[in-house]
Amino acid sequence: MKRYIVLTMLLALGFGACTDRDDDVEAINIRIKNASTLIFDAVQVGESPEPFTNLAPDDYSDYQEFETAYTYAFIQITSGEETFTLQPIDFVGETPLPFGFYTYELDITDTGEVILNFVID
Repeated sequence: MKRYIVLTMLLALGFGACTDRDDDVEAINIRIKNASTLIFDAVQVGESPEPFTNLAPDDYSDYQEFETAYTYAFIQITSGEETFTLQPIDFVGETPLPFGFYTYELDITDTGEVILNFVID
């Protein structure tokens, strides 16, 4: 009987101590996935003070926190001597993202167009 009580207490403590990264989210967290075949030297997202840097094909960046973000954004990618830009017209009618974790998967077409695929993590 004592073993049953001790085991129950240990399990309760173990499950109670577990937290998911989404449990205490207090910001919009965005990372970049390089879905292209190019190396991204720098990726500027909106007015973020720090660009995402050095992303090889199929790599993910670390998350950066944003005060406000949407399912799409101004994106400027530098790869070698080339610069690729996704320029939204505006955000009229768009709803800002709630706090959480998101990925902007970025690809570049043969014609140099930036493709953004929005993913909820």
